[in-house]
Amino acid sequence: MAQMDMEQLRSRGAGKAIAVLTSGGDAQGMNAAVRAVVRMGIYVGADVYFVYEGYEGLVGGAEYLKLADWDSVSNIIQLGGTIIGSARCKSFRTREGRQAAAYNLVQHGINNLCVIGGDGSLTGANIFRTEWSELLASLVEEGKITEEVSQQYSHLNIVGMVGSIDNDFCGTDMTIGTDSALHRIMEVIDAITTTAQSHQRTFVLEVMGRHCGYLALVSALASGADWLFIPEAPPEDGWEDFMCKRLGESRSRGSRLNIIILAEGAIDRQGNSISSNYVKELVSKRLGFDTRVTVLGHVQRGGTPSAFDRILSSKMGMEAVLTLLDASPETSSCVVSLSGNQALRLPLMECVQLTKDVQKAMDEKRFDEAIVLRGRSFENNWNIYKLLAHQKPAQTKSNFNLAIVNIGAPAAGMNAAVRSAVRVGLSSGHVVYTVADGLEGFAAGQIKEMKWGDVGGWTGQGGSLLGTKRTLPEKCMEQLVKQIREHHIHAILIIGGFEAYVAALQLTEGRERYEELCIPMCVIPATISNNVPGTDFSLGCDTAVNAAMETCDRIKQSASGTKRRVFIVETMGGYCGYLASATALAVGADAAYIYEDPINIHDLTGGAPTPFDRNFGTKLGVKAVQWLTEKLLESYRKGQVFANSPETACVLGMNRKALVFRPVTELKAETDFEHRMPKEQWWLRVRPLLKMLAKYQTRFDNYITGRVEHVNRRSLSVESGF
Repeated sequence: MAQMDMEQLRSRGAGKAIAVLTSGGDAQGMNAAVRAVVRMGIYVGADVYFVYEGYEGLVGGAEYLKLADWDSVSNIIQLGGTIIGSARCKSFRTREGRQAAAYNLVQHGINNLCVIGGDGSLTGANIFRTEWSELLASLVEEGKITEEVSQQYSHLNIVGMVGSIDNDFCGTDMTIGTDSALHRIMEVIDAITTTAQSHQRTFVLEVMGRHCGYLALVSALASGADWLFIPEAPPEDGWEDFMCKRLGESRSRGSRLNIIILAEGAIDRQGNSISSNYVKELVSKRLGFDTRVTVLGHVQRGGTPSAFDRILSSKMGMEAVLTLLDASPETSSCVVSLSGNQALRLPLMECVQLTKDVQKAMDEKRFDEAIVLRGRSFENNWNIYKLLAHQKPAQTKSNFNLAIVNIGAPAAGMNAAVRSAVRVGLSSGHVVYTVADGLEGFAAGQIKEMKWGDVGGWTGQGGSLLGTKRTLPEKCMEQLVKQIREHHIHAILIIGGFEAYVAALQLTEGRERYEELCIPMCVIPATISNNVPGTDFSLGCDTAVNAAMETCDRIKQSASGTKRRVFIVETMGGYCGYLASATALAVGADAAYIYEDPINIHDLTGGAPTPFDRNFGTKLGVKAVQWLTEKLLESYRKGQVFANSPETACVLGMNRKALVFRPVTELKAETDFEHRMPKEQWWLRVRPLLKMLAKYQTRFDNYITGRVEHVNRRSLSVESGF
């Protein structure tokens, strides 16, 4: 990683030409990536060319290659699909076709190529690069180019960005389009749920994923689906009996609907296809349930990209240009990716090989290995789904009581975190209490013991179903201690924003006076402001950014027919400018003023949580209760819990791609209490990208370029977040 000097950056870009193309199936966010490549390329002094219709345009040349300017990519960030088109090209698979493509690039002075597509498109680009010298030699031999031209463009630099809604490319956290596809799926599931409850129906929902079950898995986790079929984990023989028994038990406990999610590539242990219609007929005949099938199809590729995909694509597009500027004949072809919030450059063929290894493992029926090869995040999703989908009686009672409370303003995803925390707590043998209305309710004894079914359907609910207030412990410490003592509470899970962190800090500092507070405590950061120390991302901020983005998209649409009109949008966030900056990047704003300029969109906390916040909340809830259980066991001595070390009161946050626990007392030195935010905030390093895309003269001194990171089976096993 290196910091950049702007003058040096522009000297490296001057005189260079970059071509950008999209290939294979389209994915939401491709336009944002194209926009970032074009504008970053122009910004550093390079010429940037559109290649229309993918590799077909590269082979066709002439009118398919057009010089782009700054305005060529104005007002496209919110559009789905790809404005430069995408087509599959048989001729590029031949040497003659690739030779024609090489000739067309050289004719335009281009030897830097950015490819946005899937593993097949990127593999084709690498073959093209490998053959480049031979292709130019053939062109010289045929008299189509001179030896001087061949020497001038003696090597081809390739950079890739993975555009695929399936998220099936090994080595990358998320591919362009995946999050948007999950948005489409969750919109359908939320709509289906209401009609299914009304008529007590079972719905079988088929989603894309011929060879990869990521969309099915994450949507099942986000919706609390009753059953799931993915190609990486075929059901055991006799699954028909087992599934029908589970669905019947669910109805007998009072559920009015069942949701079954099936990836289009679902198979059984023998490799035979499991179709949505087969599942429907099975449920209808065996259980007599009114069962319907919904096949989403290409609707998953359509619609406007999510905020996540727009920001992901913008960051990757910028990094792609920097990768091309750094390239040399000795460097291998790279794909750019994000690991948490940090850009990475991954050797292309290492990623392609591991992606092929997954399919080979599935073909050879080594399904457990296939799940591991998908990466730790996929494996975590699968294990958490199995843990939460169906009630499992605890093997033994733990004798521990856990309390869950929300503190501060409501944030989307809180209910998902509560649901998973309750269910993991019950599975661990704990008695789980929830507290109504924050610490005020805690002090007043508004404490309820929870059962498994009490949190059914909570994942998709916005706000805080428990109720939440901003009251801090210092206002009611004596009453809180009394309730902890009377209910024999051995651990507390706090879900909320900056007030939740301060509350945990006050409770920890109160251990000197009250022995009842010498218990493990964990904070799950949940706030749209993203201002809790100890985490890069807070639960709820993704939903808030999407809500603000959708409002801005409508404003842009209404303003498209007018001239000389400027719209100023005010967002929430207090002194923390994350929400404003992320929204500005997602909508392509001309400016984003933070810290001294507050906001006026007050409905950002409400509404249904995004797929990201549903799954992030679910994972945080699981991780928090597992950690609390571990601390309870460590601190249980002679029939009681006594935990007073700093490591027993922590904030659970995401650091890059890992979920980490940081003691609240340790974070005190890193906190600006006056302005209610961390003293250092990672996202400030992204603001140069925002300014560059809006054509501001800006410095990149604080921007850290992506480092090259190799991809292998060991790297896939690294603990990761969402």
